[in-house]
Amino acid sequence: MSDQAKPYAKRSFGQNFLVDQNFIRKIVDALRIVENEEIIEIGPGRGALSDEILRRGGQLTAIELDRDMVEVLNAKFKHNNNFRLISEDALKVHLAHLVISPPAKLAANLPYYISTPILRRLIEFRGLFSSLVLMFQREVADRITAKPGSKERGFLTVLVEASLSVEKLFNVPPTAFKPPPKVWSSVVRLTPKPSQVTDTKLFEQVVSTGFGQKRKTILNNLKLHFTDAGDALIAAEVDKNARAEALSLDDWIRLATALKAGKT
Repeated sequence: MSDQAKPYAKRSFGQNFLVDQNFIRKIVDALRIVENEEIIEIGPGRGALSDEILRRGGQLTAIELDRDMVEVLNAKFKHNNNFRLISEDALKVHLAHLVISPPAKLAANLPYYISTPILRRLIEFRGLFSSLVLMFQREVADRITAKPGSKERGFLTVLVEASLSVEKLFNVPPTAFKPPPKVWSSVVRLTPKPSQVTDTKLFEQVVSTGFGQKRKTILNNLKLHFTDAGDALIAAEVDKNARAEALSLDDWIRLATALKAGKT
């Protein structure tokens, strides 16, 4: 199928196809593929990354929702025994049913509108993977990697930090895509790690509430939902006048632990 005959990128899917071979190679390099290693790819589009993954000996399962792209991928890789295509929504497919022999590795070029829900889902299923190499819009990558005290730090930062080691690898310019997006992208490698969080639901509630209004102090945000917020902050040794972005992961864990103790 010629380039002109290929389906155009769809705005509704947030599609921008990576076409720069240098960056395609760099992303696949970051996966550190071992021969016959199991790789999951979310949103392969026309199969640029898929092609390179297969060339390096990966056993690839690709998840693609766009039916036009499914047709392209089937035609392109129909004779490759190392390629399996799942035509489903990555937010709905049960990842545990796809990974044949965990831990696998995962690659994805995530559109902005779906990056946060996909990332939260990957955190939930992180035990299936040894490494995840993801491309985000640069501002999302900056949020994920933001340190305490940074204005970019938020709920998603802490959620990721609690479960994954984060390494920002390199930026990708708009010119590497067709059509070119209006923003730069960044590639990040995430490695699952043991979590110190004992009550995930409460932890997420505490962090979400703490970042509710970023200009407010941590006390003013938390006391709207937790009547013992003041006592918990003292017990956790967290400054009640600090703003949420100033707190480290350890601060959040101690705070959630103190709030849980206050409920018992």
